[in-house]
Amino acid sequence: MNKKLVAVAVAGVLAAPLAAEAQTANVTLYGRLNMTMEAVSGRAVDPNMPVNNQLQNRTVYRVSTNSSRLGVRGSESLGGGLSAIFQIESNVSADTGGGLLGTRETFAGLQGPWGTFKIGNFLAPYDDIHPIFGNVPTLTTSILSTAALWAQGSQSKANGGFDARLGNSIRYDMPSMKGFRGAFQLSTLDASAGQGGVVYGDQATQQRHAYIMSMGGYYSNGPFNAGVAYESNQKVRGPALDDWAFSAAANWNFGFMKLGGVYERLDYDTPTGSLTRNFWDVSATVPIGPGELFASFGDAGNGSGTAANGTKVGQLVKGDETSARQWSVSYTYALSKRTLTYVGFVQTRNADNAAYNFNINPFAVAAGANASGFVAGLTHFF
Repeated sequence: MNKKLVAVAVAGVLAAPLAAEAQTANVTLYGRLNMTMEAVSGRAVDPNMPVNNQLQNRTVYRVSTNSSRLGVRGSESLGGGLSAIFQIESNVSADTGGGLLGTRETFAGLQGPWGTFKIGNFLAPYDDIHPIFGNVPTLTTSILSTAALWAQGSQSKANGGFDARLGNSIRYDMPSMKGFRGAFQLSTLDASAGQGGVVYGDQATQQRHAYIMSMGGYYSNGPFNAGVAYESNQKVRGPALDDWAFSAAANWNFGFMKLGGVYERLDYDTPTGSLTRNFWDVSATVPIGPGELFASFGDAGNGSGTAANGTKVGQLVKGDETSARQWSVSYTYALSKRTLTYVGFVQTRNADNAAYNFNINPFAVAAGANASGFVAGLTHFF
């Protein structure tokens, strides 16, 4: 009995400093459930039809989760204005159940008057362009996402996308100075494994220096916001393939309406030459009644450059009639500070040789077909 009492006393003494240290940390559990009911349609392959007649106009009714998440984050004051910060954010598949631990914004870092440094897995500065022009009222996600054409947002890094989380990353964000701020991120990759599970093969054994560099500069002053960003993917899609993207965006809030716009240039290396594309988008957010109306129109031009006709990276194809346009309209109504609802319609209109569709929860269509979707959503933050 005495031995047990001594053990309890020793454990209490050892635990006391840990408890005291824990009290100096600020830890928050947070999350978001964003669910939609959708009706999506387009000319696509119907697996229930005979093989020689599978290309049909299809309408699919489905429930989707849209960037739902569960996370824990915190900070600890280290003195002298310096803090240690951390975050572990996980995907939640609220439509089918399940999820993946730590697959979203997950990092450890330091924060002080000089800015913020973090290391881990997170979005790059290039992604910071999207909220400047995109569908913020519907949280820049769902099939309403304005990144369906911009940045080839539906594509992985291995397929030429420029709107993705980057593992093996370090990032520095400078503090805001008179409305200006900047950010730089570097993601180092092993070319033998690639990004997203891609394996380049034995030919890459001497070329294992794949990396991604992303940087951006942003300005915010009252009703005006603007940003420019550049991202370079070196040997990510293959040992000798270097790609880059550039975006410039701005918005102005006039009170009765906020107008936004973006211009983007994509440039890919291919075995037959360069493959390029220009994109632009304009958007408007208008307070109407108790909610917000959002409308957007974007245009992705034909694939051009020196590559051979038919060369493809992601959904971008070289040649005539490879352009696409996307328009969307939505209305968002907040039921409370933590719960909102929305409805919307989106359509991606493809030229004869293009097959773009949606960003989040895509619906693949045949070349030349339009991808359309109606959505009704409910979101709760906690």
